[in-house]
Amino acid sequence: MRTIRNRKRTATLGAAVTAVLALALTACGGDDGGTKSAGPADSAASAPASADATTAADGTEDKDAATTGGSTTTEGATTAGGTTDKVSSSTGTSKGGAAKTGGTTTAGGNTSDSYAYKHPCKSGDLSVRVYAREGSSTQHVIEVNNTGTNSCGLSYFPRVSLGASKAADHSGDIRPLVPSGLGGAPAYPVKPKTAAIAVIDLNPSGSANALTWINELNVLADGDHMANAEQLNFALGPNVKVRDPKLGLYENSIADAVNSMKQADTKS
Repeated sequence: MRTIRNRKRTATLGAAVTAVLALALTACGGDDGGTKSAGPADSAASAPASADATTAADGTEDKDAATTGGSTTTEGATTAGGTTDKVSSSTGTSKGGAAKTGGTTTAGGNTSDSYAYKHPCKSGDLSVRVYAREGSSTQHVIEVNNTGTNSCGLSYFPRVSLGASKAADHSGDIRPLVPSGLGGAPAYPVKPKTAAIAVIDLNPSGSANALTWINELNVLADGDHMANAEQLNFALGPNVKVRDPKLGLYENSIADAVNSMKQADTKS
């Protein structure tokens, strides 16, 4: 612009120079204060990622996270719900003396409740544990785990008796009270890799005037469909006192099983 201003003006070129000067000033004014329109390159650089690409990335991550979390919660939450307390476990044995073990769980089974109602649990697909409930000197947890591939049905509560392990006659064994007024579904459904929980209180009142000759807890996981030969025997600790024991229904957590036990009011 300075070159144009320093040129010697002549009458002949006056009009032309004036026109050139006006154009030059207009161009300078555009650089200093005008708004520059974006070209194709600028548009590409400033444009956000496409909606499809963003959705795909977010959707994949969310889906994977939900699947992982759901799997962990389903397996963990349903099984952990029955083993919240710290316990000392007791191994059950059959009358033949063999330790009770369950089968191996594989994927692909039928896990519906309707299937369980029509298919009673088999002892070979169950693993049974009995352990003292933490925080109570008289309560024990009976945990029945389904180690099979399909859901199966159990009776509303396990068949339980308390007696002396070396007794020749078990007709005098003690049977606990259970809740009355039962009804509803034809069985208690247990999905694979989950547990049915029942709680028994050996001496709910804490009475000092209690039976002390009892040292064994006998459990038949399903009293409606299993033979007596499938009963398991669990040794109780020394100095156990039994007085008017109470047994609750099968539940999916220790807390619910305790509440059910407190409703026991009739002979099993």
